[in-house]
Amino acid sequence: MTDKGHNTIGPRSAELFTRAQRIFSDGTTRATIERNPIPRYLTEGKGAYVTDVDGRRFLDLNGNFTTLIHGHGFEPVVDAVCRQIRSGSCFANPTQHELELAELLVDRVPGMEWIRFVNTGTEAVLFAVKAARAYTGRPAVAKIEGAYHGAYDWVEVSQASGPATWGDPREPSAVPYYRGMPASVLDEVVTVRFNEIEGCQRLLEKNAHRLAALIIDPVPSRAGLITPDPEFVEAVNATARKLGIVIIADEVLNFRQGYQGASARHGFKPDLFTLGKIIGGGLPIGAIGGKREIMSVFGRGEKRAPLPAGGTFSANPLSMVAGLASMTALDQAAFEHLEDLGDRLRARLREEIALKDAPFSVTGVSSLLRIHPKRQVPKEFRDIALSPAESATMEALTRACAASGVILPNGAAACLSTPMTEGDIHLVGDVFAEFLSTHSHLFESHAP
Repeated sequence: MTDKGHNTIGPRSAELFTRAQRIFSDGTTRATIERNPIPRYLTEGKGAYVTDVDGRRFLDLNGNFTTLIHGHGFEPVVDAVCRQIRSGSCFANPTQHELELAELLVDRVPGMEWIRFVNTGTEAVLFAVKAARAYTGRPAVAKIEGAYHGAYDWVEVSQASGPATWGDPREPSAVPYYRGMPASVLDEVVTVRFNEIEGCQRLLEKNAHRLAALIIDPVPSRAGLITPDPEFVEAVNATARKLGIVIIADEVLNFRQGYQGASARHGFKPDLFTLGKIIGGGLPIGAIGGKREIMSVFGRGEKRAPLPAGGTFSANPLSMVAGLASMTALDQAAFEHLEDLGDRLRARLREEIALKDAPFSVTGVSSLLRIHPKRQVPKEFRDIALSPAESATMEALTRACAASGVILPNGAAACLSTPMTEGDIHLVGDVFAEFLSTHSHLFESHAP
C-alpha cells in the first residue's frame, strides 16, 4: 500500500487538538468523532472528497454520518441557502419553504399523511415517542437491542450492551447507556432482538398493556447494518397492529435507501416515521410524520395541544430550502445511480474476501455498507460483538484506508454519495484488497 502521508495526523491537526483540549472536556464536542489517535481536522469539502487542515485529500465514506447524500458543496443547496440567508435566516413565523419540503415528503412516502419539522434526528425520535404515549396513554417503549436512535433516555437503553450485560437471549436485559440513568427509565423499556420472531412477539404480547410504541430502524445501522428477514417484518407489522402498539420507523439514517425510504423498501407498515440527515441538505433538521389520527396529538388549533411541540429553529428557512434543493435532486435516476454504485462496491469487497479466504463479511443495502471482521454475515446485534483481535483489525483497516486517502468509518455505516464515480469504487476496492494482502497476520487468529 502506497503511503501518501495520510496515516500520520498532520501537525496542524495536532496543534488544533492541543488547543481544543483546553476548552472541551474530551477535546471535541461530539462523542462520535473518530480519533487516529487524535481527530483529523477538516477545512474543505467538494463533491465526494474532503481536505484536512494539512492539505491532505480524502474520499469521504462518512458523509457526516450519512447526511451528505450529494457530497460536499452541492451547488443547488449552496445557491438556495445563499439566496435565503439574504432574505432572513429565521423567523418567528412560518414560511412557504416548509410547505414545499413537507409536500415533497408527504407525496413521496407511503403512509405519511401529516408531518412536523424539528431540528435533529434525536428531537424527531423524542417527539415520536411522546406522540405514541399521548395517543395510546401508555408509558413504555420497545426497542431493538443495540439500535441507535439518538440521545433520548428511553431509546438509549441497551444501545451499547455486550456479552457481559445483554442477558438472557429470550428476554434481553434493559441495560443503562450512561452512568446515572434512572432505574425508572429501564423499567419502561422492553428490549427485543432483531430478526428473532418468537421472542419479539412474546415480549410485545407480554407487555402490550403498557407499551406505547415499538421503535425500529428498518436496517439497524449501529447494530450491524443488517437487513430484516421478510418473516420478521410481517410478524412485527401483524403483532403491533393486533396489540395496538404504535410502530415508529426511525429512518433518520436509512431514509436514503430509496425514493420512498426504507420502510417501503422492506415492507414495514409504520404508524409514525422519524426523518433527518439527508432531508436537510447538510443543515440541521428532523421530522416526525405519519397517520393523521396520531399526528393530531400535536394539536389542531386548540389553545393547548395534547402534546405541545415548539422549537426556536424548527422549520427554519435555511434548513427548509437546503432540504428542498437536496430532495428535489434525489430523483429516481439519482437513487438508481447510488444503488448501482453500492451494489458494485459490495460485490467487489466480497470478491476480494473470497479470493483471499479472509474472515470478513459485508452488510448493507443501496448506498450503505459495513465491513465486519467475521466470516458469517451477522443476522442481529449479538452477532457483531467483536473480540479484542477483531477490534484491532478494524482499527488497522481504518488506518490503512486513511493512508491511501479514504475515510472509512470504524464501527459504523459507510455511505456513498451521488458525485462518486466508478473510479472511486475501484479506489476503495483496491485499498481493501491491499489491506487483506498485507495485514493477514492481524486476522489469522480470528474465530472461524
